[in-house]
Amino acid sequence: MSINSIFQFLVPKDKKFFPLFEQASLNLVILAETLHEAVNAPKEQREEYYKKIEELEVIIEEITHKTHLELSRNFITPFDREDIHSLIKAVDNVADYMHSAASKMRLYQVEKITKSIRKLTEINLEACQLIAVGIKELKDMNHKSIKETCKKINKLESKADSVFDKAVADIFENENDAKNIIKYKEVLSALESASDKCKSVSNVMEQISVKHS
Repeated sequence: MSINSIFQFLVPKDKKFFPLFEQASLNLVILAETLHEAVNAPKEQREEYYKKIEELEVIIEEITHKTHLELSRNFITPFDREDIHSLIKAVDNVADYMHSAASKMRLYQVEKITKSIRKLTEINLEACQLIAVGIKELKDMNHKSIKETCKKINKLESKADSVFDKAVADIFENENDAKNIIKYKEVLSALESASDKCKSVSNVMEQISVKHS
């Protein structure tokens, strides 16, 4: 048994940080679901989805703030303090970029939703669902499952890159209105950045797992 494993056995079960991680990941999944529903809804119904996304992003920010407060109050943590900070911040970043994509669609009044936008929201939803799975696996330090989950998130990020590159190429080839080019590129960039941030969460989870294996 490694020193880390012995230490984990002796330290009381965490009741502060994992509930916060789980709350953050649950709200992240709901946010990703809401964004995916928004881009598949008729344009006159999207406003209610955008409002819900705004509310969820605020909730995740509050959970991030609460996690930082708990870090300042608690000496004993389930893993390294900097990793706790990195994990909750990485989750918060995913929410920020998905919220940014929704805000841009709302602000720029993007009426026609392209297949690429729908595909990217679908990829991000799947990645966020895997983040929630990975956080549950971290609780039990199920190293093999964490590794597999992270591998799936990384594959989704590569898929998002391909969708983004093709979508941008299509815009420049087929769109003549400069305003529309800017609108769509901004939305696509925010969605692609969200998938990059999902990979960042994956990297943090894998790093924590390796440290405790």
